[in-house]
Amino acid sequence: MSLHKQQNIVILGLGITGLSCVDYCLQFDVIPKVVDTRAEPPGKDQLPDHVPLYAGEIDQALLNQADLIIASPGIALASPALVEAAANGVEIIGDIELFARAVNKPVIAITGSNGKSTVTSLVGEMAQQAGIKVGVGGNIGVPALSLLKQDCDLYVLELSSFQLETTHSLKPRVATVLNVSEDHMDRYDSFEAYRQAKMSIYQNAAYVLVNRDDPLTFPETTSAQIVSFGTDDEDDYGLQPSSTGFALTKGEQGLLTSDEMQLSGLHNLANVLAALAIADCAGIERQAAIKAAKNYKGLAHRCEFIKQVNGVRWINDSKATNVGATLAAIDGLAPVITGQLHLIAGGDGKGGDFSPLAPAFAERIASVVCFGQDKAEIARLHEKCVIVDDLDAAVNYCAKRSEQGDWVLLSPACASLDMYPNYMARGEHFRQLVEALPCP
Repeated sequence: MSLHKQQNIVILGLGITGLSCVDYCLQFDVIPKVVDTRAEPPGKDQLPDHVPLYAGEIDQALLNQADLIIASPGIALASPALVEAAANGVEIIGDIELFARAVNKPVIAITGSNGKSTVTSLVGEMAQQAGIKVGVGGNIGVPALSLLKQDCDLYVLELSSFQLETTHSLKPRVATVLNVSEDHMDRYDSFEAYRQAKMSIYQNAAYVLVNRDDPLTFPETTSAQIVSFGTDDEDDYGLQPSSTGFALTKGEQGLLTSDEMQLSGLHNLANVLAALAIADCAGIERQAAIKAAKNYKGLAHRCEFIKQVNGVRWINDSKATNVGATLAAIDGLAPVITGQLHLIAGGDGKGGDFSPLAPAFAERIASVVCFGQDKAEIARLHEKCVIVDDLDAAVNYCAKRSEQGDWVLLSPACASLDMYPNYMARGEHFRQLVEALPCP
């Protein structure tokens, strides 16, 4: 889609995504207006001088008079400012919709409550291994509009439910909802509203990849070809027990075994299965995909092995910002641990329900150390939970009580914003604390 000079375009929200939208508009000699409620929005210093910035309280008239509003994913369509603008006939889209209208090469679209960053980056590695010029980004790394400058032959996008709310024209070669668990209940009226935002990724897709272990990922209706993955050994992509762990299979055909991979945990085996299925549907050469899967070490802050101290393995899963992600980590790691598993959890629960954690606490966890804003809510789930002031105290507590063969897992089930700028900062602090533990 081409923009034209006469258009009155408002970009609502700056930051890295807003800057990519500004840059895209300027390519068509369109000078947008940027609106941000923050007095000093991130990216302000990178905004070209000739692009006007309206910071602070929103001027509703500015929005109502726009021809097009490009809204940041962090701003809900249900917000009063956007509701009024829409009532005045203003079209409201996001950066992914702009991308969808402009892209002319195949797109792989990946969402899910958990695992989407791992699968997105792994599929990108598979494409690179096959010699394909690939652009990877969206909700991680490079904004989608910035990827267009690279003139790739394939685009692999991680998409959040927020981004999907304002996306209607994307026609993915492959689309997947990896899993659905409660998240962002401070944004959505109901769990089903959140799920439906995720499910919209299937619109206009050629291939739909569903998770057999999670019926919530199945579309109600679709004309696309459906492919599935799961941790069972049914048709399509699955797991079969082997002498060294598990074999990853396509039907009866073995693809690789778990001991050939650098990732660990059942949830990561599922992620690799999903990536292999996507690669096949997208036409990525299979042997290249398998080689990439064997070499892939995973992403920081996602069940990342930090260090072994006094025979205890410390795992950083700071990216686990919801209950589903923490359950996936526990379910994935617990079966491969010879000792006991100690969990560090807590932070901003975003209005979510922690109760699904209770059975795991009772059956799979030796101790749960709770910190942060919602520590008391988590601690109510089981008598083995203890409350500490901060992450420093949590690490010290686990260091004193863990024994050789045990694992300590930071998997908070919460956002980090009550104590840290983001989950990466929380994970880095955890890494520093573990690195500083004394070794005899």
